[in-house]
Amino acid sequence: MVAMAMFAAEAKAQTPGEALSNLEASVEPLRPGVTESQVLAELAAHNEERRNGLHDYTVLRTYQVIDLKGKVHAEEIGRMEFFSPDKKAFTVTSESGSGVVRHMALNPLINSEIEAAAGKEHHDSAISSDNYSLNLLGEQQLGPYRCFVADAVPKRKDKYLFEGRVWIDVNDYSVVRIEGHPAKKLSFWIQRADFVRQYQKIDGFWLPEKDQTLVQVRLYGKKILKIEHRNYVVNTGQSTNARSTVRETAVNQSN
Repeated sequence: MVAMAMFAAEAKAQTPGEALSNLEASVEPLRPGVTESQVLAELAAHNEERRNGLHDYTVLRTYQVIDLKGKVHAEEIGRMEFFSPDKKAFTVTSESGSGVVRHMALNPLINSEIEAAAGKEHHDSAISSDNYSLNLLGEQQLGPYRCFVADAVPKRKDKYLFEGRVWIDVNDYSVVRIEGHPAKKLSFWIQRADFVRQYQKIDGFWLPEKDQTLVQVRLYGKKILKIEHRNYVVNTGQSTNARSTVRETAVNQSN
């Protein structure tokens, strides 16, 4: 979430839905007894379990900046590594397209995620009772997952929060999908930024699968940022010494 907002703030973001799971199923009535406070409490409990259980992962990331005709203006591919509790490192394996876009947009986006993980730029953007009210709308089938559907209403104007809709798995109370826009205007230059994030379940953990963000930039028009997350490897048991060697902020170039 923070990374998507930071991309727009640093220069550039989605038409909801394209290339992501279609929401064809209708929204059905909510089962009895489900409340906003219950859902938020279960979300908080799941997040704590995830923090305790997710020790490390690696994922292949593909970042693309695309125009509305589908032309790719810049692409960066690499592997993001995470080591609990607060270490991330990204190694570039392939890059193409505009060097200006990569160095002015994609690299700052990646480094902002690494710095946020390390606590250097802490922003509380969790879907929690401190940050949001939820207006429960009902239940909807999203692919294989049965979800609660809710409008998320931020409790303050903050560019690291969003206003929109969230889908939460009814069995383990994990976020499956988010659609929305930043709760606060990002800058004079960014007229609109709309995003969709889809999650996937990997070895019991819900992790990002796809992001799309459409940004309308003053005097520049609309551009789409796409991020695909593939080939996760979770909890491989890295040693403490290995974790301590991970550099926190650099986007490393492979040889």
